[in-house]
Parts: sequence; structure tokens; C-alpha cells
Amino acid sequence: MNKIITLSTLKSMRDKGEKIAVLTCYDAGFARVLDAAGVDVLLVGDSLGMVIQGHASTLPVKLAEMTYHTRCVAAGTERAFIVADLPFGSYQPSPGHAFSASARLMAAGAHMVKLEGGAVMVDTVAFLTQRGIPVCAHLGLLPQSVNQIGGYKVQGREDAAAAQLIADARALEAAGAGLIVLEMVPAALAKAVTEALAIPTIGIGAGVDCSGQVLVLYDLLGLVPRAPKFSKNFLAGNDGIEAAARAYVAAVKDGSFPAAEHAF
Repeated sequence: MNKIITLSTLKSMRDKGEKIAVLTCYDAGFARVLDAAGVDVLLVGDSLGMVIQGHASTLPVKLAEMTYHTRCVAAGTERAFIVADLPFGSYQPSPGHAFSASARLMAAGAHMVKLEGGAVMVDTVAFLTQRGIPVCAHLGLLPQSVNQIGGYKVQGREDAAAAQLIADARALEAAGAGLIVLEMVPAALAKAVTEALAIPTIGIGAGVDCSGQVLVLYDLLGLVPRAPKFSKNFLAGNDGIEAAARAYVAAVKDGSFPAAEHAF
């Protein structure tokens, strides 16, 4: 339990078939609780724009805010691996912009940065990883592109879109991505992507066959007015937040979460 988790640890877990439990986290207090509960990866998500700041999307979140919250999470973490989101506008202009933003998050305590996008991000992923910055890619539903895709909709239902997603995942892996988040894609497609790669996949609304699972902490605690289909309130029936987090970790590890009703 006390062994420090690294990217190599996560890859080894994937190879051994041990599921990876991921939760979003935004401050030191929750970081201490989730770390003690055995969560493998803490994601400092730009979802903080919605659950903490009260925005309708992640788009208003600034790099300075992500840096601040990353520093807070790092202060409360002893063993978990920390991934920090690159916010909208901080990495899309060029690989150089992405490096500058990533360097700030890494200096704040992140062990890896996460960015959204497929083939268009391949050169940026290569640029970052060649310069010592581990990258988690994000495919499927891309929250930072919600205005372009017309809402929070399942992605990859059509054959052409599914084939493109698999091709994008392979290209991102070849460019050096160390993890890939798959959000709101059909379970069968997520399984195909997972089987096509040698790096771990982390699912959210992507079925049980990914290498691991991630939930927004506030969804897990039932602190949202409308819970998404893929989430579950783990605080219900458990005595406190740490117990809820432990129940989540156990359910991810034994494959009971996500169940069929949480998938597409």
C-alpha cells in the first residue's frame, strides 16, 4: 500500500491484469484521504471548473488555476501517481505552448500531464515525451470540444468513427503517450482499443474492459444534481469518504464496477 506508484508501476499493473483505480482530486485534504484509501492515480482534472467553480463546462479553467490545484494535491499525496489536465487553450496552439504549460504543472508536482485529441495531437505528444514530460492522451468524448461536437454525447458508435479512434490511439501510443483515457465510447470499442495497445487505458463510461477506471470525485460522493449514467454513488451505504473511496477501489479491482448499466 505504501509503495510509491510510478508510470512503470501502472504499466506493470496493466501487464498483470490488475485494474487501475483513478479518481479526480483538487486539494490536499482529499488527496490525503484518497491516497490512504489506496487510489492508484489522482487526476487533477479541469473538471474543477464545473464541480468547484460552478461553470457549465471545463473551458473557463485557467492554467494558473490548474497549477494551484496541482500544487495542493501534491502537498497531500505520498504514494499515488498524479496526473494534471492541461486546460483549454494552453496546449493547442503549438508544441512549444504545450511544453511551457506542462513544465508549470510538472513543477507544481504533477507526474504526468493530460491533453485531449487524436491525430492532431500526435506531434505535440512526441514533442513533450521526447523532452521528459509523460503524457496521458484523452480520446472519445472530449469535454474541451463540447461546443464543436454539440454536447456530451457517446462517441465512436459508427464504424468509421470507431476505426478512427483505434487509429488515433495507436498513433498516440507510437508518439510516446503513456496512458490513454477513453471517455463515453461503446464498451466493445474500448475493449478493442485496450487490446490494440501495450499501454494502459483508463475508462470513464467505456465499459469494464479498460485497464482501469476513473470517476469525478464529486460524482462518486453523490454531490452533483444529475449523476451521469456511468457514475455510481459510493458514499451511499459507506461510513465516510475514505470508506467510499476504498469501496470504489475494491469494485474497480474486482471488476464489479463499472457494471453493465454504467456502459454504453
